[in-house]
Amino acid sequence: MQASETADNPAPEIRTSDRLRGKGVAMAVYLLYLGGIMMVFTAPLGVLIAHLMRPRVGSWTHSHLHFQIRTFWFGLPALLAGGGLLVWQPVSGYLIITAWLAWAVGRCGVGIHRLMDNRPIEDPKSLWFGGTRVTLSD
Repeated sequence: MQASETADNPAPEIRTSDRLRGKGVAMAVYLLYLGGIMMVFTAPLGVLIAHLMRPRVGSWTHSHLHFQIRTFWFGLPALLAGGGLLVWQPVSGYLIITAWLAWAVGRCGVGIHRLMDNRPIEDPKSLWFGGTRVTLSD
């Protein structure tokens, strides 16, 4: 019996499979998004997997998939606008694509960090980094 357990207050029974259900899917989608920077077809594959698997994962990994879906659908218009502007306004297009790249990599980095710590995304509806305060120090 652990120190926090007593006869009146037993530890809740959580199976490892329930706790980790969907963690591999969420990690695969983050990696597909990061791969989408070099190979365009992997990001749409990632959002498709996230949409299909969202009803089947555990509660805390559900927040990761919701966060990933929003990352794709809010990032796509910015990427298309930046790509379109590259033709007429190369500097503006480059700046938009660079901002999108920093935003997408930052969201994936925060998501992977929280996923590896078995923590949900605090605010998956956030347009920034999921309610996480991002600093350069631990």
